[in-house]
Amino acid sequence: MAKIIITGGTGLVGKRLTELLVNRNHEVRILSRNPQTPNEYKWDPSSNEIDEKSLVDVEYIIHLAGAGIADKRWTSERKKIIIESRVATANLIFSKIKELQIPLKGFISASGSNFYGAKTGATIYAETDKAGTDFLGNVCLQWEKAATQFETLQIPVTILRTGIVLSQKGGALDKMKTPIVSPLGSGKQYLSWIHLDDLCQMYISAIEHNFCGIYNAVAPEFHTSISFSKLLAQKIRRPFLPISVPGILLKLVFGELAIILLEGSRLSSKKILKDGFQFQYKTLSKALDQLFQK
Repeated sequence: MAKIIITGGTGLVGKRLTELLVNRNHEVRILSRNPQTPNEYKWDPSSNEIDEKSLVDVEYIIHLAGAGIADKRWTSERKKIIIESRVATANLIFSKIKELQIPLKGFISASGSNFYGAKTGATIYAETDKAGTDFLGNVCLQWEKAATQFETLQIPVTILRTGIVLSQKGGALDKMKTPIVSPLGSGKQYLSWIHLDDLCQMYISAIEHNFCGIYNAVAPEFHTSISFSKLLAQKIRRPFLPISVPGILLKLVFGELAIILLEGSRLSSKKILKDGFQFQYKTLSKALDQLFQK
């Protein structure tokens, strides 16, 4: 049994991950601005505050905290919040771990599949490829730099560059289940995706099987906006309209944020497969069947 802290533990991934870890007899502590339950501990990154009781004998920290990328339009202030909610929180944890000389067995951090930039092309990105030069590439680069500083304390670091997380409730899939399902923009952009339970198992593997390093946390099967939408429509028995939602309309509605809807790359999952991870949901068809219980 490991003692684990999760930041962002009340979010989509954090809730399911906590459930699975507890089922495996691990002790999970959640850092929260407003603690509500016995396993939640107060922290306030804006004032560099962490309840040090949460750090007693802790062995692993899973860093999921971060303002939603697609929750609001990207004003200059929102961009600042997106970065600081990831980087400043990791920096706070790092300073406390260093100050208290806590010998963590691992620091495990989320990152984004847009590390390589929000763009569509022929490249299938591996973990050794460079970060993109756009806003999202910069967010992920700073996010990961904040995580890798733990290596200076001889603490192993694992980073999961996560695609679109598919779940039964909440997340991107809820927004895709429109009365008439249709692709976005050109429809040729790729959607790197992963089933929620496969993603959680990757975090668990970092603890139980010593997965260490940087991994693309995406399923092996590639889909474009067109192929994804068509299969989703079939699975939920709703009409599929092959006419795409125009990119110019999405830009008017969402501003700069629309790029995450209009562009997307393929990411390789070869590294994590080579290291022994077994996907439960390798194909989108199987993932959707499970999510919609068919």
